[in-house]
Amino acid sequence: MKTCLIVDDSRVIRKVSRNIIESLGLAAEEAGDGREALERCEEAMPDVILLDWNMPVMDGIEFITELRGRPQGDQPKVVFCTTENDVAHIREAIEAGANEYVMKPFDQETLQMKLQLVGVA
Repeated sequence: MKTCLIVDDSRVIRKVSRNIIESLGLAAEEAGDGREALERCEEAMPDVILLDWNMPVMDGIEFITELRGRPQGDQPKVVFCTTENDVAHIREAIEAGANEYVMKPFDQETLQMKLQLVGVA
């Protein structure tokens, strides 16, 4: 079973995302910020990461930059899930190593499409 790490400081967003992810047949883990997410990745590298941009402790860009520099850090597909929707933010995320980008709020159909685009769903 493929695994998904949901990284968001909002417990509500993590719960909604988990319900969608599990309905698509993936196992879900959660982290409340980028630092916690890196710890989860050290324990077991997920197949895909849903990543929020704005979080305390370590934001999404800091997390993905750190992740991509680690051994096997290039393996997970990373989908930014954020309210940041201008072209500059999207470009920054892709340049930092994101595979896809989805705007909040999103629904199951939108998230499933993005996961299909990165080859996970």
